[in-house]
Amino acid sequence: MRSALLLALRILISVGLLYLSLRGIHFDAVWARLNDFGFEWFALAILTTLLQVVLSAYRWREVTVQCDAALDTPHAIKFNMIGTFFNQTLPSSIGGDAMRLWLLGRTAGWRQATYSVLVDRAVGLIALAVIIVGSLPWSYPLITSPKGQIALVVIGCTALACSIGFLVVGSLSWPWLKKWWPLRHVHACGVIANKVLFNLTSGPKVAVLSFTIHSLAVVVAWCCVQAIHASASFGELFLLIPPIMLITMMPISIAGWGVREAAMTVAFGYAGLVTGDGTVVSILFGIVTFIVGALGGLVWISSPEKRDRITPAVPRIDES
Repeated sequence: MRSALLLALRILISVGLLYLSLRGIHFDAVWARLNDFGFEWFALAILTTLLQVVLSAYRWREVTVQCDAALDTPHAIKFNMIGTFFNQTLPSSIGGDAMRLWLLGRTAGWRQATYSVLVDRAVGLIALAVIIVGSLPWSYPLITSPKGQIALVVIGCTALACSIGFLVVGSLSWPWLKKWWPLRHVHACGVIANKVLFNLTSGPKVAVLSFTIHSLAVVVAWCCVQAIHASASFGELFLLIPPIMLITMMPISIAGWGVREAAMTVAFGYAGLVTGDGTVVSILFGIVTFIVGALGGLVWISSPEKRDRITPAVPRIDES
């Protein structure tokens, strides 16, 4: 009952935010843009999102090595594709992360799998926070509204402070950090994150992958802008999309619907762009993600993990 109520609440939040985003749109102008819709740009957005999934799999594979749950590249890509499908059914990326955890945990161990997924998510958030704060000298002047400027600074600095705090906790060896069970797991994930990021072999690779993955999200949005012939430039999108992606990660709606549209609409307005364009771009962004998730569903339907949940699909790594 509680799960059903939470699901209903998240659906209501998605619908409510979508309504607020669409309420002020002039649909005649929207239809005029869609009449000359660039399907080639939309297809490029789908291909870019698929590339994003593949690169995310490579990053996750690097993290699993440090978690003693090493995952080979084909399975990492397949599990990530399956995760995109389950991202469409549950709040934010929780569904996809839970599925990745389950797929890996059956053979590599539940703790190792859990840590790998959490650290992979944390590394992505750290990179996103660095991009947002590093872009402030350019994004702050772009946002004309004082409220928007304050929100941008608060979002970026809070995310970066949490990221630094997480890494600092992982670098400490105080005994009491391992006594309280929630803090014990946070500390364990922090230790792994430090190993991943500050290792001479994996660190540069993971950093490049993380920044590329987030840059590809900007490319997807830019392709959607080009598809409807909107006026937003790539540079403006590079400054606006990372904070929007960070807000969209909040697990309060289904697959980010509603939250993304509201954030994109407000961000476009603060940047002096057409708010209706922001809403349409966000909806197209969501449709692209949905299509890639549908492809992930086909991978899930045809995978041995679904047909045979007993036979492991990933060989257990020899600990020796």
